[in-house]
Amino acid sequence: MIIRQATEADLEQVVVLFDAYRVWYRKESNKVQAEAFIKSRLAIKDSVIYVAESEGRLTGFTQLYPLFSSVRMKKMWLLNDLYVMKTHRGKGHSRMLIAEAKKLCVNTDACGILLETETSNDIGNRLYPSEDFHLEENNFYFWTNNN
Repeated sequence: MIIRQATEADLEQVVVLFDAYRVWYRKESNKVQAEAFIKSRLAIKDSVIYVAESEGRLTGFTQLYPLFSSVRMKKMWLLNDLYVMKTHRGKGHSRMLIAEAKKLCVNTDACGILLETETSNDIGNRLYPSEDFHLEENNFYFWTNNN
């Protein structure tokens, strides 16, 4: 298994993974919009997508977005998405994707990686602390634009 940055040639397989990820988070499957979204990220390069590849097939992905911390006065990364196909879980794919995200953080001189997951995500809530992520004690507020 290898971890590498996704390219436009990976679009079809990344869309399948991205759509499955969204469905896991209780969103309706929508491969047409998923394709448009991922295609735009790859073309504009406003995110970094790493993929896990095994025997020529993509088995997982993570997507990171750049942010900035005013308090730290540095770039930081938002690990927004992390997903591994059910058939490949427990084989270290998530850990290897996280390791690649950490390399990105170091290579871009960023201050750290921020992520959010649901409190009900038992797998993630065990995985992230084991990868040296620390639970923050901040309030997290979200405003929804209903337009």
